[in-house]
Amino acid sequence: MKILCVSLGCDKNLVDSEMMLGLLTKDGYQLTDDDQEADVVIVNTCAFIDAAKEESINTILDMARLKEDAKCQALVVTGCMAERYKKEVLKEIPEVDAVLGTTTYGEISKVLRRLQDGEKHIEVYEDLSRMPEDDHRVFTTGSAYSYLKIAEGCNKRCTYCIIPYLRGPYRSEPMVKLISQAKKIAENGVKELILVAQETTLYGTDLSQKKMLPTLLRELGRIEGLEWIRLQYCYPEEITDEIIEAIAKEPKVCHYIDLPIQHASDRILKRMGRRTTHDEIISRIHRIRELIPDVALRTTLISGFPGETEEDHQILMDFVREVEFDRLGVFTYSQEEDTPAAAMADQIPEEVKERRRGEIMALQQEIAFRKEKEKIGSEMRVMVEGRMPEEDYGFGVYTCRTYMDAPNIDSQIFVHSERDLMSGDFIRCTVTDSDGYDLIGEEIADWDDEEEE
Repeated sequence: MKILCVSLGCDKNLVDSEMMLGLLTKDGYQLTDDDQEADVVIVNTCAFIDAAKEESINTILDMARLKEDAKCQALVVTGCMAERYKKEVLKEIPEVDAVLGTTTYGEISKVLRRLQDGEKHIEVYEDLSRMPEDDHRVFTTGSAYSYLKIAEGCNKRCTYCIIPYLRGPYRSEPMVKLISQAKKIAENGVKELILVAQETTLYGTDLSQKKMLPTLLRELGRIEGLEWIRLQYCYPEEITDEIIEAIAKEPKVCHYIDLPIQHASDRILKRMGRRTTHDEIISRIHRIRELIPDVALRTTLISGFPGETEEDHQILMDFVREVEFDRLGVFTYSQEEDTPAAAMADQIPEEVKERRRGEIMALQQEIAFRKEKEKIGSEMRVMVEGRMPEEDYGFGVYTCRTYMDAPNIDSQIFVHSERDLMSGDFIRCTVTDSDGYDLIGEEIADWDDEEEE
């Protein structure tokens, strides 16, 4: 039996999908990326914001058509939307044969056997404090990078966020299990390990009453084969000097920190349920840059939160102008049902949200373009991700990333090389031009990676 899995949403969801695929291959199922050949289609859904829900629904409907147009015999829906809309999925989309909640992907093989036995409309949900125990995994991101999910759930309960209701309380994976997973990832030839969770900075606090992220970074840094270790989802109020020093001192840890700040107006931060202030964020960023002068900082912001005034928006604009993030993204506020923010007064019209988002992004574009132009003439160590088509780009042009760029969300550098390069290779290049956010470079032919190390 051939299985097709469509994974939607965040990188944490992708890890769950890879775990499901690992369990299925362990139990003898075959995998395919051809929707015409699939006997079973699994859609691992996202429900974080309206756009994600819409994408999930449309994907499920598209996959349902394979029951008529191809070989598909069963359609399974898993993940956040399956957890959030337990009864609605089966009721509104009768083509769906089974739904599994966010903590039950470990039951996937049992569910498929039940479907093979003729059972229909299967529902599998568990306590959201549960952690799946199996760690079989199929890696789908190639040899350049892979994700390591170090914790599940969240205790913060920001007023706009549905995640704690879908993923449960914060619970860390045991370090022994994480080290074992990371070694398997490295044995598969992966060069970059990206640590993800709803909040990576709190890792270990539920296990030992202290932040164990520095210890984890040191242990991961000893794994042979890994070149880069990257941190995502670091809440500023939880970043201690010990964490900053671990990032600064561990040779394999990229000088890159993703800080999901969301806003800079104290009034809006309080309405959001955030546990920090404008001045505290500024102070923490100054401390990070003091201890890691070459750090690349990324953040995400929300425009148009309920009650946000033009004054609040200008505070956020001034904050962006002052801090000068290397990478920045903005979401318009999404009114998520069952969250406290959804019931707040003074909801902002969509056109105002979009205007404010556009103003922030225009400002950030000016900052980012200037920062990229300043890199022209510099030398950089980069990781190769792929080769561009010769008919479009000419001979020997490769897409690469610097330590300042996470895959799929940040910039790229397009490097010309006379050599044949593979995904995951490291080279050194001279930056020759800047095309907006992206850079253009030329490989330094006589540079020796081993000498640099």
